[in-house]
Amino acid sequence: MSCVACRDGTGFDLPITMAFQPIANIETQTVFAYEALVRGQDGSGAGAVLAQVSHDNRYAFDQLCRKTAIELAAGLDMAAGGSHLSINFLPNAVYEPRACIRVTLAAAMRTGFPIDRIIFEFTEDESMDTNHILNILRSYRAMGFKTAIDDFGAGYAGLGLLSKFQPDIVKLDMALVRDIDTDPVKRTIVRHTLGMLRDLGIEPVCEGIETVGEHDALRDLGVTLMQGYLLAKPVIAALPPVAWPGTVAPLALTA
Repeated sequence: MSCVACRDGTGFDLPITMAFQPIANIETQTVFAYEALVRGQDGSGAGAVLAQVSHDNRYAFDQLCRKTAIELAAGLDMAAGGSHLSINFLPNAVYEPRACIRVTLAAAMRTGFPIDRIIFEFTEDESMDTNHILNILRSYRAMGFKTAIDDFGAGYAGLGLLSKFQPDIVKLDMALVRDIDTDPVKRTIVRHTLGMLRDLGIEPVCEGIETVGEHDALRDLGVTLMQGYLLAKPVIAALPPVAWPGTVAPLALTA
């Protein structure tokens, strides 16, 4: 069944591409996933692209991002090494999950990218209808996708939603990570958050890692999945190598 956005929504005319940033498993020194981050084809950042998104074109933008990310990931043979593709989506651009997933499924089928290697991540905010979000997340899980809550511990991404749905992955906000090696309060908060997530069977990811001290403190807390500039910066239309702390130079992607 078609929805209003499919019928009446406008297109998104700004040409886009994706930069990819690894989510690294520091224990096995492999890449668990690459997050797709929108960029303009002229190299402009996400802020400039998102400034062009409106109520009328958000559906087209969301669909274009999914299609572009999958096509680029398939062309880079991302899944061959066992890595996932993490795609940010806009819950308010999804009107009916099974109808709005058609472009995603078509792109995956056309390129041969396995849907069980796709993670859909989103950031909760105050304007979202919780029941609508839950419908999307449950539908995506039923279709074989993985789900993730981003920026957990900041803003509105919190325990209320987590009590009603347990995603595959929760990404702890970088504000909790910053200076965790020197901030005992943050260490206590993160330690207990990690324990809760593990009890719920949820894989934690810590993002925004910028220093060896932060990396080491999180490693000591048992975190294995990390993302941040210390490990690799996003690269447009390419899979950047990971600079594993303690090595002399970045290593190539390993299976």
